[in-house]
Amino acid sequence: MAYVTIPFVDLSFQHEPLQASIEQLWRDCIAQGQFILGPHLAAFEQAFAEASGVAYGIGLASGTDALALGMRAAGIQAGDEVLVPANTFIATLIGILRTGATPVLVDCDPDTALIDLNAAVKKITPQTKAIAPVHLYGQLVAPQALKDFAQSHNLLIIEDAAQSHLAHRDGVTAGSIGTLAAYSFYPSKNLGAMGDGGMVLTNDAEIASKLRAYRNYGAREKYIHQEWGTNSRLDNLQAAVLCLKLPHLRAWNIARNQRAQEYTAALTPLPGICPLANHSGLGHSYHLYVIRVQPPLHREQLQAALTEAGIQTGIHYPIPCHLQPAYQFLGYQPGDFPVAEQLAAEILSLPMYPGLTSAQVEAVVAAIRDRLPQ
Repeated sequence: MAYVTIPFVDLSFQHEPLQASIEQLWRDCIAQGQFILGPHLAAFEQAFAEASGVAYGIGLASGTDALALGMRAAGIQAGDEVLVPANTFIATLIGILRTGATPVLVDCDPDTALIDLNAAVKKITPQTKAIAPVHLYGQLVAPQALKDFAQSHNLLIIEDAAQSHLAHRDGVTAGSIGTLAAYSFYPSKNLGAMGDGGMVLTNDAEIASKLRAYRNYGAREKYIHQEWGTNSRLDNLQAAVLCLKLPHLRAWNIARNQRAQEYTAALTPLPGICPLANHSGLGHSYHLYVIRVQPPLHREQLQAALTEAGIQTGIHYPIPCHLQPAYQFLGYQPGDFPVAEQLAAEILSLPMYPGLTSAQVEAVVAAIRDRLPQ
């Protein structure tokens, strides 16, 4: 494509007004020589935890590490099984596998693409230790239903909140539902760093203490390694940027939600276009705006036409976890998760970011409408 009229993600709306402040923060960090486990990290950990209604935040090097180390700190280990949706980014499975536990995949709700708790009931065995609900695309799995499910079956809840920073549903904020929650601060996330980064939120003081050791070579005090650890620390420079951005996050989420409402109102009447359902109202943070493309339209043809029109799109995700080549050892086959497989064949993510204008939404809708069969 020779040109882009509407990008899939544009971070300039966030970064340009803050650029001078970011540069000053980084100059201060450089002058002070504070790069690892510095004061900006401590400030951001406290601020993000408080904003999410949780007691402790532990900054880590990535969202994948947050999942893996968080599950380990919660006691998940070899021989355990963890329920996880088939429609998620592969990092959720990687986090489980790094503990030695087995991910047990569950099909999805066709309206929301979130884990289907009714299907999850059928996957419980005596080895099931936890459920890892993914608050996909910025929408929480129903909090009370999730709590009831976990309590009924004596399971831990490990929230994969990588796409749901400050999202909320039924008065409950992401990260405050389960034993712990894992976040990613990948640059394009609703709250994004200028590189990789992650965090675990938890109300459990012992889990928080373990994670602070795990991320720092297993040392709760310098050179005394009581735990088996690793090197996984959120950089002080990245924490400074995230702390600067955090006060703007709610407004950015509201802007995403407003554009999403415009998309939905305009796209719902169109034949072959089915926006995913929003059961969270204003609490949906719309990390991604996802539609299903169904007959008489074809997803690949529509995506190619939008590309030709200069409109960037994405697919999240084109291959379900159970069909990924590296994970065939889990023993799943095509057809095992029909909803997830159908979603993978139909879903299309449209441009979504703070700063996306109503005029741009209208242009995307017009480009889709122009491709409808006459």
